[in-house]
Amino acid sequence: MNPRPVNATGTEPPMMHKPPAAAIIVCLASMLASCDVGTPGHATPPPDAPRPAPSVSDTHPTATPQKAGPMVQVSVFNKAGELVGPIDVPAVVKTDEQWKQELTPEQFRILRKDGTEAPFCGTLLDNKKQGVYTCAGCKLPLFTSETKFQSGTGWPSFYAPIAGPNITEIVDRSHGMVRTEIECARCGGHLGHVFDDGPRPTGLRYCLNSESLGFTAIEEVASLAEVGE
Repeated sequence: MNPRPVNATGTEPPMMHKPPAAAIIVCLASMLASCDVGTPGHATPPPDAPRPAPSVSDTHPTATPQKAGPMVQVSVFNKAGELVGPIDVPAVVKTDEQWKQELTPEQFRILRKDGTEAPFCGTLLDNKKQGVYTCAGCKLPLFTSETKFQSGTGWPSFYAPIAGPNITEIVDRSHGMVRTEIECARCGGHLGHVFDDGPRPTGLRYCLNSESLGFTAIEEVASLAEVGE
């Protein structure tokens, strides 16, 4: 038999007893329960770690595609200065505030509020240049100098539009009369009225406000192009 060891004081050290196996299992289980082991393969962040920002899909629902705006069929110029169409183009729709930012006060009063300029005062009444008259609101071609004539009424007059679809006719019952109002087919701007006392070959008189129109000289018509060749 081997003699029992003694310590430096000459006394025997106390006996060390091994804990039973059941106690070890309970201890390990307790340790595991107190730890968040997380998902295998992913480290668990410390409690004070910043949380990742939510993705866009978490904070905002998927945007619904906007429906296309209204379309109109009109004739426009190409880059060669030729009138083509009718073709489908988007209608020009704006609020009064938007129009006020783009038009002069007099243009807004006439184009957007169905006003009328005083006779013999319009800047285009006596215009003799060759070219194209367009809508002052959206630049849609409306009339040409070839159909302009002196009506003696005090307003620019034409016997035919550049293309029928570019003009919209509406029954006007204002001021105790029944007249035919004409509007720009693309933006709905008020242009004037049409009467059946015009010259041949149409017998019509399109009576317009100068403030409703723009003018482009014949040599610059290509600048109005909205489509290719």
